Amino acid sequence: MKNNIAANSATGRKTIKTAFVLLFLLVIASCSQQPIRSNSPQSSSFESLFNGHNLVGWNIIGDANWQIRDGVIQADQGSGMLVTQNSYQDFRLKLEFWVDETANSGIFIRASNPSNITATNAYEVNIYDTRADQTYRTGGIVNLAAPLYKATTGHQWNNYEIIANGTHLSANLNGRKIVEVEDGALKSGPIGLQFGKGIVKFRNIEISQLN
Repeated sequence: MKNNIAANSATGRKTIKTAFVLLFLLVIASCSQQPIRSNSPQSSSFESLFNGHNLVGWNIIGDANWQIRDGVIQADQGSGMLVTQNSYQDFRLKLEFWVDETANSGIFIRASNPSNITATNAYEVNIYDTRADQTYRTGGIVNLAAPLYKATTGHQWNNYEIIANGTHLSANLNGRKIVEVEDGALKSGPIGLQFGKGIVKFRNIEISQLN
């Protein structure tokens, strides 16, 4: 009799354990079928802003001697900007740049006056390692946010990824976040590539608008 009771008890425990295992597997299966939600901004596919051959889609402001060589936009004399003919509000911008150690350049976004872009009527994500006031050197957003660390970019190709999403502005340099700030002063506008001095080159310029 005792053996039968023990056997029944063991069988009961085994049944309960099996039921728990089945319930656990059902929960896992149900969760795997749920859509994964993300707080990251959703972007459309990237489109090229530079075709590698000419400056279609861009306006030239100033007298910088912009040239195209082997799919690269470059300048080394004068002063001025290349400005997109289209305006952009919320987006993810990717590009590569090459500068010498003396170069003064930058990426201007949401420019409110495309014919006269400055760091006060646009957000300037700087490219200027040797800036006199190092507060807003390369990686900083001029007059708004200092870079999170000191980056040296001369004589090498560098990757910039700039994100504007509502009031949230950020940039990654060579895969590492270099600036992040909240500001709602400027809503939308063209993008400008600056040549101030030195040697400046750009290539692989792409944008993806955020939903």
